[in-house]
Amino acid sequence: MKKQVLMAVLPLMVWGCGDPTDADNDGVADGIRDPNNVSVVVPSTPKGTVSGQVLSTTLQPIADVTVAMTIGSQPTGKSATTDASGNFVMTDVPAGAQVLLTFSKTGFSTLRATSTVPSSAGTVPINNGNASFGPVTLTQLNSTLTVNVVTPAGRPAVGAKGVLEVDKAGSVILSNYDQAASVVSKVYVEATADSNGVLTFSGVPAGVELARLNGTYNLWIAPMDSNGDGVVDTGGYTKSYSGASIVSTSVTTLAQLAYSKPSNVALTIEGGNVSSLKGTTELDPLRNMVRPGEPIYVYFNQPVQPGSIFVRLTDEYAKESLPVTASVNVGGYSATITPANGIVQEGKEYNIFVRAVSAEGGSNYSRTGFFFGGDQAAPKAITIAELRYQEQDRPPAVAAFQLNTGETVYVSFSAPIAKQVGQSVQVLLGADIDGVGGTGGNSFGEIGNNSGQGFTLDMAEPTKPIQTRTPAELPVFGIQPSGYSTRYSFIYSGNALVGTDRMRVQVVFSNLAPVLGTNDVYESIWGQPINADLELAGIIQQPPPALP
Repeated sequence: MKKQVLMAVLPLMVWGCGDPTDADNDGVADGIRDPNNVSVVVPSTPKGTVSGQVLSTTLQPIADVTVAMTIGSQPTGKSATTDASGNFVMTDVPAGAQVLLTFSKTGFSTLRATSTVPSSAGTVPINNGNASFGPVTLTQLNSTLTVNVVTPAGRPAVGAKGVLEVDKAGSVILSNYDQAASVVSKVYVEATADSNGVLTFSGVPAGVELARLNGTYNLWIAPMDSNGDGVVDTGGYTKSYSGASIVSTSVTTLAQLAYSKPSNVALTIEGGNVSSLKGTTELDPLRNMVRPGEPIYVYFNQPVQPGSIFVRLTDEYAKESLPVTASVNVGGYSATITPANGIVQEGKEYNIFVRAVSAEGGSNYSRTGFFFGGDQAAPKAITIAELRYQEQDRPPAVAAFQLNTGETVYVSFSAPIAKQVGQSVQVLLGADIDGVGGTGGNSFGEIGNNSGQGFTLDMAEPTKPIQTRTPAELPVFGIQPSGYSTRYSFIYSGNALVGTDRMRVQVVFSNLAPVLGTNDVYESIWGQPINADLELAGIIQQPPPALP
């Protein structure tokens, strides 16, 4: 008998002295029993619960709160209603599911929060894992916030549109063992300012409730058309107020709208077809070219007062004003300047003066510019339009059509041209300058001379009208140099020449070598290089200025 007992106990002692293994780490030693896996001894689809409590910000229970639950991506969810103690519970929720709960009740803020239903304890699947929400606090929507909106000019902003965001209007108080992935509780209220410019936001939490949640009121007011001309002329407005700063209902705050452009920004022209009005860096002639018959357009960085725009227009010499009209459009943001019919001609340069006053702060804009008549797509060939010399002697000493040494000869071209950095073009005359008979040979300045040397032609861009009397005429306004001009000049230094009204004059562009980095030494307003010789016969005599 003793022998049989001993043999029965021995296998147990052998196992007990061994070292069992748990290769799959499921908490059960492998090979002890079959099955040796906990996944087959617990439910394959464990369920859990979602519960919580809803309170006011003073921690009083709120009954009859609807709690709607969305379970993962399932099309249908669950719902519950809080009892007199503010409690709710929903059962039979798939363990491991991500759930979204929405807490809502008329007269209270809405809160949304997410969490995950527990599905295991360590590596062991469990039933009845609980996702706890709460306590959840909701604010009452029984208060009003008013905002007095004022235009930049200090008048009621009638019709201003505002939105008030209350953030946060609720909270989830979590214990040490619970967590929520996200909590959102915001209230949005829209309002339109009345005849006194007052925005009234009704149905928002009171300041004392929001202060307990450390929440804020965020206000946005949209840009608006304050003068009713169809153009937005004020900027928007945004500001945040803490709940602690507004601790009672019916608090009126002031919202002063700004101008659509800051009032401390100077009025200027931002665009248009005459770029020189923008500043000295916009001098490219192709950006300052106006087709004959086309208006001049300017666009301001802020609206201007309609009656404040003043425009004057002159030709290249600025001797007299040319007829022009100006009108303000698009609520003051642009102006159309229209020269009288036939004033702007192709290949001519014009000076323009524009003055305006900002409607949003009173800053003044005053600037001169220039433009050229022409079409960018249709360049024209350059010719000599006129030759004229300035007579220095007064009657009776002056001889008809006699060019004397030291007198200035002006060469006017058919369109403005520019001289690049480099050598100057030479001018030759069809006359016996040295008095030895005939032209050419080695005679300086004569057409056909062997050296090709003549009188240096330099730019004589006008800054004022041609002087015809003493004192000299003044320009209509101080004009801005463009770097292009129809007028060039040279100083005659030979013997006196008679009969200049029939004299042949040649401007020798063909002798110029291109300057490194440029196309040519001279170019037209269309950007075309000038490298062909130009001629004209007959120099007009410009009488000396008349005495006063």
